[in-house]
Amino acid sequence: MAMSYTRSLKYIIPKEAVGMMSRRTFAAGGGKAKKGSKGGAAGDAPKASILSKEVKSSTVVGANTLKDGADPKIMADSEYPDWLWHLLDKKPALSELRRKNVETLPYEELKRFVKLDNRARIKDNNSLKAKN
Repeated sequence: MAMSYTRSLKYIIPKEAVGMMSRRTFAAGGGKAKKGSKGGAAGDAPKASILSKEVKSSTVVGANTLKDGADPKIMADSEYPDWLWHLLDKKPALSELRRKNVETLPYEELKRFVKLDNRARIKDNNSLKAKN
């Protein structure tokens, strides 16, 4: 729509004025360095943290998602659910699961085996179709 508007203006307004209207402009002085400064300025240095060590060790700084809320406090390990401590445990890869007897696998590992095996078969089928 803007192009049709500028095209219709070219018959009424001189060409230079139309070019000035349709150009994108930027704010002046946004990325310019101050005169006389070279290299890293003093303002570029990292600022020291104003939080005390006690606050850093007792709260999760920056985890607050509410506008009026406060950062959550760190609790004792016993107050967290048991499953939380197993989130980062290594899970067996598909090659390891294939070496095991499928009938003796626990339910969670069997579910993972089926998912990974299906994914591998889909990838193989897709690669065969792509080659043909």
